[in-house]
Amino acid sequence: MNSVQIINNHKLEILQKGHTGPFIVILTGMGCSFEEWYEVTEELRKTTQVLMYHRPGLGDSELGAEMRNTFATVQDLYELLNFLKIEEPIYLVGHSYGGLCAQHFVKVHPEMVAGMVLVDSTSVNVRELDELDLPVLNEESDEKWVLRCLEYASMEKEQLTNIIQPSLLEKHKQFPVDIQKRLISFQCNPSLYKAMASEIQNWKKDAEIIKKLNELTNTPLVVIGRDKEHSILSDSEADIPEWELRTFEEKWEELIIQQGSLSENSDVIFAEGAGHSIFLDRPDVVVESVLKLIGK
Repeated sequence: MNSVQIINNHKLEILQKGHTGPFIVILTGMGCSFEEWYEVTEELRKTTQVLMYHRPGLGDSELGAEMRNTFATVQDLYELLNFLKIEEPIYLVGHSYGGLCAQHFVKVHPEMVAGMVLVDSTSVNVRELDELDLPVLNEESDEKWVLRCLEYASMEKEQLTNIIQPSLLEKHKQFPVDIQKRLISFQCNPSLYKAMASEIQNWKKDAEIIKKLNELTNTPLVVIGRDKEHSILSDSEADIPEWELRTFEEKWEELIIQQGSLSENSDVIFAEGAGHSIFLDRPDVVVESVLKLIGK
């Protein structure tokens, strides 16, 4: 069920599925819609209660004047859980940038998290990727990304739609038609890009802050990484030298493995045949990891 609620004085679009079992909260990646998690949430709803929401600026969630960073997400989620009167510890799932937000939340509110699944999550050591000498890949800097987002954010929706030509992945085309329509509309929202610009400007500073917070100690943790060879093969047609792709993916894999040390009670697995969007390529791996974590 989709709804819009007033949280922290702005409208927040919420998705809730399931009526019984533990609470699973899923935090999406940067610029990603919760609708993309359709297969995962349809399976989890059978035995758990799933909660997702669009961060301010995404979907129908209202973007205010505040800075968008990982701590803003921590505050939004804390207020949302209080609003919904969810008092029992949650199981937190975070993908990519959402994984960085999840790490921030569990370190600030460890008593509210029963366990965590990081899905190809951004690392607190993300700056190590910038230190790689990759001439072609490094042409796409954060600064260029921010400028592009701010340009899109300044446009009217019709103009933005004409420029980005929104499309669906083949996997999206297997979803119900109403979800496909919402995914197309999601991409054409100027506030999405304004929010993304703020998140990009802050995420590496956020990572340094998170790194200095308290350790997780014994919080149950599952870390899921993408398939390195699959990712290299998938990106090989993008005119990027194979050695650059391999160097980047080997460092990314190293950072994923490091995340296993966040807790003394952790498992690290790699989803065979999956790229960064593991929830699309291998939803079964995500579902199995969550159910294992909660003991189902």
